[in-house]
Amino acid sequence: MPAIPACPVTLTAAERHRLKKSAYGHKTPHQARIRAQIVLLAARPLPNARIAERAGVHVDTVRTWRGRFAELGLPGLADRKRPGRPASFTALQAAQVKALACQLPAEAGAPLSRWTCPELAREVVARGIVGAMSASTVRRWLARDALKPWQHRSWIFITDPDFRAKAERVLDLYARTWQGRTLDAGEYVISADEKTSIQARCRCHPTLAPGQARAMRNHTYGRGGALAYLAAYDVHHAKVFGRCEPRTGIDPFMALVTQVMSQEPYASAKRVFWIVDNGSSHRGKKAADRLTAAFPNAVLVHTPVHASWLNQVEIFFSVVQRKVVSPNDFTDLAQVGDRLRAFEARYNATAQPFQWKFTTSDLDDLLARLDRHTADHPEESSVALAA
Repeated sequence: MPAIPACPVTLTAAERHRLKKSAYGHKTPHQARIRAQIVLLAARPLPNARIAERAGVHVDTVRTWRGRFAELGLPGLADRKRPGRPASFTALQAAQVKALACQLPAEAGAPLSRWTCPELAREVVARGIVGAMSASTVRRWLARDALKPWQHRSWIFITDPDFRAKAERVLDLYARTWQGRTLDAGEYVISADEKTSIQARCRCHPTLAPGQARAMRNHTYGRGGALAYLAAYDVHHAKVFGRCEPRTGIDPFMALVTQVMSQEPYASAKRVFWIVDNGSSHRGKKAADRLTAAFPNAVLVHTPVHASWLNQVEIFFSVVQRKVVSPNDFTDLAQVGDRLRAFEARYNATAQPFQWKFTTSDLDDLLARLDRHTADHPEESSVALAA
């Protein structure tokens, strides 16, 4: 039987240059180097058996790549697309999993507050959507559409009919303005509130300080009660006045007011504006009248309902939470009080006023966005108002 002649190979100067770079390049992959060498040897021309011997491959390999190049040129030396392993799941099954992830678990009949990838995998198997599925497969599918059902955000629509007017008064005071007039040097702005339920957790074993490659360690604890921390923050002078009480209420709040207003410069100030939220200790006109009756130069200013974020003392409370309360390691409530008072002195020695950047212009932009959102989604606003 006559032998089949080898495919003739003819190279252009450009093809020869590229093949030599591939055949002798230090960073060329091994497979690409072998294929380039086969084509260069075939262009001499050499028979397939001699090329196989010199390249150290089987003669069938030489025949394959010599034929590919003769037919397709340089592109023929690249790997062809392969179908790969058959898909284990259909596009419909992937869509059903994503649709389930976009439902609330209660709507799907699951006793869960949020979906996780393992819970979704178990649920789709229980429903018979697939026979078996891993949590990593669910996570990979959800990542393609940026779905994260395990995360949640809460929001509330504005329900206070005087929201803008109340918020504007607070923001104007932060900018040292009241009713269109700049505050005098003898007028002060105080932000006040209560931080409730600061617990004393007595550790059953001493806390271990951090060491090399070791974080601070806490053991289990016993409860030693809880107290409320009331604080008044001078917005423009970064000075804090605090006190600890067994509980919140009108009397503890008025004790805080008395503590501040009985000392200079507030006792002889022209006016002292007290910014508070709508908590029961200082809510409504009765609280304003009670404050003015006790201290004629004091003016109570309420934030809008559900807008405690406008109260700057909340920022100070976040500092207290991070630097004083967490991790909670106190032998008793007396130690809690001592630590808070010591921190007040430390804070007042170095503190600077907060850089409050939210202005009335930002407020108008926020309200405009909420109006547009409400117009586009009226069902959300009605649900929020009903709640």
